[in-house]
Amino acid sequence: MENCCGLLTSKQEPVPLKSVEVELEVRDHVATVVSTLNYENKEDKPLEAVFVFPMPGDAAVCHFSATIGQTQIVAEVKEKQKAREEYDDALSSGQQAFLLEESDQSPDIFSLSVGSLPPGESASIRLEYVTELAVQADEGLRFVLPAVLNPRYHPQGSEGVQVTSVPASLVPYSLSFSARVSSPRPVSKVESNCPMDPLKYLNTEQSQATVKLAAGHKFDKDVELLIYYKDAHQPTAVVEAGQTSAKPGTLMGDPLVMLSLYPEFPQAVMSSLASCGEFVFLLDRSGSMGVPMNNNEGSQTRIGSARDTLLLLLKSIPMGCYFNIYSFGSSYEHIFPKSVEYSEKTMEEALKKVEGMEDDLGGTEILEALKHIYSQACIPNQPRQLFVFTDGEVGNTKEVINLVKKNSASHRCFSFGIGEGASSALINGLAKEGGGHAQFITGIDRMQPKVMQSLRFALQPAVVDISVKWDLPKGVSVSVLSPPITTLFQGQRSLIYAQLTGQSPKAAEGSVTVKYSLAGHPSQNKLHFNLKPAEDSGLTVHRLAARTLIRSLEMVEDEEVVEGGEPDEGVKKKKVVELSVQSGVSSAFTAFIAVNKGSGETIQGPLVRRNVPTPMPMMAMCGGGASGGRMMGRPIPRMVSCSMPMRRTVMEASPSAQMVNVGGMKSCSMPKRRTVMEASPSAQMVNVGVMEASPSAQMVNVGVIEAQSCKSMESCGRRKNCSMSKKSKGMKTLLTAMRRTVSSCVRRPTSKGVVQRESLNCSLDIEPQQPPRDPLLQLVSLQKASGCWELDPALAAAVGKTSEEVENTKPASENKEVWATILALIWLHGFKMDAQKEWELLAMKAVSWLRAPNAPCVAECVEAGNTLLGCKVQKDALGI
Repeated sequence: MENCCGLLTSKQEPVPLKSVEVELEVRDHVATVVSTLNYENKEDKPLEAVFVFPMPGDAAVCHFSATIGQTQIVAEVKEKQKAREEYDDALSSGQQAFLLEESDQSPDIFSLSVGSLPPGESASIRLEYVTELAVQADEGLRFVLPAVLNPRYHPQGSEGVQVTSVPASLVPYSLSFSARVSSPRPVSKVESNCPMDPLKYLNTEQSQATVKLAAGHKFDKDVELLIYYKDAHQPTAVVEAGQTSAKPGTLMGDPLVMLSLYPEFPQAVMSSLASCGEFVFLLDRSGSMGVPMNNNEGSQTRIGSARDTLLLLLKSIPMGCYFNIYSFGSSYEHIFPKSVEYSEKTMEEALKKVEGMEDDLGGTEILEALKHIYSQACIPNQPRQLFVFTDGEVGNTKEVINLVKKNSASHRCFSFGIGEGASSALINGLAKEGGGHAQFITGIDRMQPKVMQSLRFALQPAVVDISVKWDLPKGVSVSVLSPPITTLFQGQRSLIYAQLTGQSPKAAEGSVTVKYSLAGHPSQNKLHFNLKPAEDSGLTVHRLAARTLIRSLEMVEDEEVVEGGEPDEGVKKKKVVELSVQSGVSSAFTAFIAVNKGSGETIQGPLVRRNVPTPMPMMAMCGGGASGGRMMGRPIPRMVSCSMPMRRTVMEASPSAQMVNVGGMKSCSMPKRRTVMEASPSAQMVNVGVMEASPSAQMVNVGVIEAQSCKSMESCGRRKNCSMSKKSKGMKTLLTAMRRTVSSCVRRPTSKGVVQRESLNCSLDIEPQQPPRDPLLQLVSLQKASGCWELDPALAAAVGKTSEEVENTKPASENKEVWATILALIWLHGFKMDAQKEWELLAMKAVSWLRAPNAPCVAECVEAGNTLLGCKVQKDALGI
């Protein structure tokens, strides 16, 4: 069956999923999510509906049930292949069955199969999961309801999850979302990237509140909540009673404790950043990185934002460090053969290469680039810090994370998920196994402040010799369920799950002490807690602990699992299945299965399959493999296949159309289409869209895309997973030039409202006029590796003055570099305090340079600089 689009499939068949209702309950930093999916079969034959959708990668899916009429069927967790066989047997015998399973490749993709839904029948599917909320740089807690599932790129020869997708604007079902937040501390505010109804407090202490998603969600972005508490993030401990029906001594039968630790490091130590390290930056240059950061008009592309971020990083790392920059797509490249010492020469050489980086390397094959990085010998006394920038659209997630884990002793990995739908399993997994920190950049987020926070973490002195000591009443023992803590960062939470065995007297207390060494200074944090179980916590802690154990086991290589003294490849799976079934939490080796055996009536007629489409942005629409694949290990129909001859497409826009872009970046409400197919003798083809727009049209952009027998394309706005990804250098350069040149040609509306090009045949060597650079980045780009600025016309322009004004106001006794550097610092403090997190590290370099015997007349320069720029920045505020 071909890919569906809108309320009907391409064969004019209805989509049975009608609505999705999500209820979120947040208690402190733990979220419980209940999703209800409502199905209705309006056809005259029984249906099987298959829905592939995203989930948070660290979620513990712990409940799955179906309601048909007045009958509720609660699913059981079973070994995955047995669950599939039971599902297939039920369908073949005319029974209703429901199957929920996690992807074999990535834990953040699930498949829901609703089988044998009779004509006219409705069914409600309820699934529940729990997850911990990540702490952000501004101390907010981040919850994300994934609504966008981007196609995942799979290297050649590997099996992948195939997804039926449609543009976000054509998603045929609705979404309602409500959240209830409670905490021991007051809720100060709740922010979202989506329109929300006003926050409502439920008590006078403001410790409980509710908020709802405004009607009409467009499915063009994930739903993100940022929750802020007053006096946030104090160390806490929650003790939860075991399940009464479970056997004592087992995971579910014993009490568990969840410890949330927020280490506070001495300020004196934190202010001294490391002046050594090997920084390796790994940048995604796949086709999808050409997508805008958000849907706002004029939004910067992902690759453009990444280039600006690399500029800040290269200006901020200290002298004495080493660095290299890798980029990857279907292949990988590196600027230097091996990491080089950071200097003015190497920095400038790298920046020139970065400036030319485009989204032109095809797919998202990160594995080979990582292997090459790890094959390079580490530099003595230069701790390796790896920064990975990607939109996270890879299919071999577990293989990538396992590679990082194997090399975790030699480096720390900081990961950045760029854009909507980035794989949380990949981004969080890289940081967790690499002992680093994960960040997500979505919506209107700026990449730079989040990346600079991670650079600060990387430059902090490493925390070593971490140990955890328990002090419990006599008769109570503890078994730690979490992996050992290997990394601690200032202000970031560390979680410990532990099982408590034995009887404790009433009102008994315990304590845990975390000891560590920071920059040679031994430190410790101690937390006392009551052993009395908390009320009304359900089994949340048990499920989160089970999820932690399951994920840890899944990441272990088969040969590392030993039974009876010998490695056994089946032991890992056996342990995971046992734990998953016992706890009721899904895993890669299990699935939820429910069969309706109650009615006794068999469903008559041939079963028809319907793939429920998942939303994806208009700018991310080129998917799948060229032939039928497997979804969650099950055969699925082939997606749309097109043999792409050369064609000219004319779009006729509605009067309200504001913007059209064939390259898939932006869209209007999709207009009528006239397509003229022209046979092409060449294997390499170009698709040029000629647009017709209304007189009010603001912009028309012609997308240029090359394809080589490009099959399985749902749209030509994306180059990922297409054979055209493997371009020759010459064709790559030609296409980039054509895209830029055509976009720069003059647009002239005719009397009929048709936008024409004045000079469509203009020379390819004409560069389009570049948009003005952000003033902050303009100033940053002028800084030298040592931290100083030079006095020249470019600096004068960056601070908004003429060369004469800057030259004539320089104190006579001071040299030009000192004067230029102080002017730059005053401008940053006077005009860009809102972006301080982005420039504070490079400003520290400048201050260090000034503190050397370079600036004898600082006070006079500061006074003159304030007068020139109209600021009132104090010398102490500059740090000099």
